[in-house]
Order: sequence, then structure tokens, then C-alpha cells
Amino acid sequence: MKISDIRALREEETGKTCHFFALLKSLQSRKAKNGSDFLMLEFGDNTGTLAGMCFDSSPAFNQLKNASAGDVFETEAEIDFYQGRLSPKIFHARKLDSEEAAACAESLVERSPLNPEEMRSELQAAIDRISDSVLKSVVETALEEAGAEFFTSVAAVRMHHAYLNGLLEHTLKCARTTIALLPLYPFVDADLALAGTILHDIGKVLEYSQGLAVEKTRVGILQGHVVLGYRMVRRAAIKCGLDPLLRERLEHIILSHQGELEWGAAAKAATPEAVFVSSIDNLDAKLGAVESAIRNAEGAEFVDVPALRLKVLATPPIHPQHTDI
Repeated sequence: MKISDIRALREEETGKTCHFFALLKSLQSRKAKNGSDFLMLEFGDNTGTLAGMCFDSSPAFNQLKNASAGDVFETEAEIDFYQGRLSPKIFHARKLDSEEAAACAESLVERSPLNPEEMRSELQAAIDRISDSVLKSVVETALEEAGAEFFTSVAAVRMHHAYLNGLLEHTLKCARTTIALLPLYPFVDADLALAGTILHDIGKVLEYSQGLAVEKTRVGILQGHVVLGYRMVRRAAIKCGLDPLLRERLEHIILSHQGELEWGAAAKAATPEAVFVSSIDNLDAKLGAVESAIRNAEGAEFVDVPALRLKVLATPPIHPQHTDI
């Protein structure tokens, strides 16, 4: 079964056995009130994620307790629900060897629903709209340094666009929004805003590992994508000979795009372009999280959106048909 099929099961199917292949995304060891050990697990494939539990009485416990994120398992579970939420109990798990895991890798990793080649082509068209030749060169140089990972990386581990090509999708949607809104705000420098939009999250290619199971890297934990991105953009700007005052404003967009200091920004947005880019980034991050949640709602009326820390209504509005009297 695919994970989407399992998540579609309802309480009346409690006790049903399901068999699936999945990537282990996270594992936490916990102790129950009676002192017994159990594991909280999150599995994933290209249709979504599934949380499950494995108790120390299960034959699968010893197979899973020393597993690592990124391991691939053939798994069997008994369908169960806890307080109305799907909570399968894992009773069998076999770790796939490297050849077996590689053979089914395509079915295990969630990807952007958009075509990556088409997104890449459209992003290049957005870069070509930058009229300042030096600023355009900075964008292209920074992306060249980021390498192929920029076009394949996730945009986050969980919060938004947390799938392969997610960073590209998020960047492109922010660029689309920038191009659409710039005519409404003529006091915002169009070239700076577009360059900043395209480069704002470039540090994420270094913040996240690029394997099957994405985690924060050592440098990602110690420095974070804001600082990493600032360094990459600064290096490209100096290499291309960007005017120091323009460089300062472009660097400020990168440093402030997270919006608030408590959200990870190194500085509060203090130029028109920085306020503009930060607002667009926040908009697409939130709506990207909502879109992903609704896409995986599988018929539920409300769905959790962790990025917003609330549930959102997942069913579309119904517009009544009006007739003239």
C-alpha cells in the first residue's frame, strides 16, 4: 500500500493489516506510564507521511530502535486510532539493503507537483527581467555557486515546500508574486527586489542535507540559511563588482527576509525592497504550507497546518447557482 492509501483508512477499519515500503524520516524513543519503552516513528513515501508507534513487545522493536533517518523499511502495521487520529502499530519491519533502497527511491521521496524543468526555465526568464546587468550577473553567479542542489533541494524539513524541488518552487512562486506586485509599488526598486527574491533562500542548499531523508547539516545548525545565504550573495556581489551601496541593500534583503528576529532574521527589514521581499516570502511560505496540507487532506474537513499552528478548512467553498427572477 501507499501511505496515501493508509491515511485514507477510517476507524471502522481498525485492526486491518497494511503492508508498505517507506523511508524512515524520524524516530523518537519514549517511555510509557507503565515504564515500558516505545518508539514514535514517522515514515514517508512520495504520497505523504505517516506517523506510527512501535512498542517494546513488538517483534519490530529491535529492528527499529537503532535505525536512522534515511533507512528504508518494508513494514507491516495494524491499523489503530488514538483519540480519533490514525496511529498504526508497527509489528514487522525489515530494513532494505542499499540496492533494494536505491531501486525504490523514486517511490519514496515526495516531489513538487510542478515540472522542475519548466520551473527552471521560468525562473531564468525572471532573472532575464533584471535590467541592471551587474545585478543580474550577481544572481547568476550566486546560483552557479549554489550548484544543481538549488534546483533539487527542499525549502524546509517540515514547514513549507518540504519536498524535492521545493526550494525551486518556492523561489519561483515568490518571483511570480514579485513581478505581479511591483507595478503597484513604484517606490520599490524592481531590480533589487527581484534579485533579492530569487536569492533570499539560497543558503538552504547548505542548511539542509540533500539525501533521501533531509536533515539540517552541521553548518545549517550552527549558522543557518540566513547567514549562509548572506555569505554566498556577498561573495558573488564582490566577484561581479557590484556597487558597494547596492551590495549593502541586496545583502540586507537576505539578512532580513525572515521578517522577525525570533523567526531567524539577522536584522529587521529596513528598506522598501527588504520589506517587500520579506512579505512575499512570508505569504508564499504560509500558503505553500496550506496548499500541501490540503493536498494531503484525503477528504478530511479540517487539516493540521503546523506552520500556522492551527487547523484549516480543507473543503472548497460551494458557490450556489443564482438565477435571475
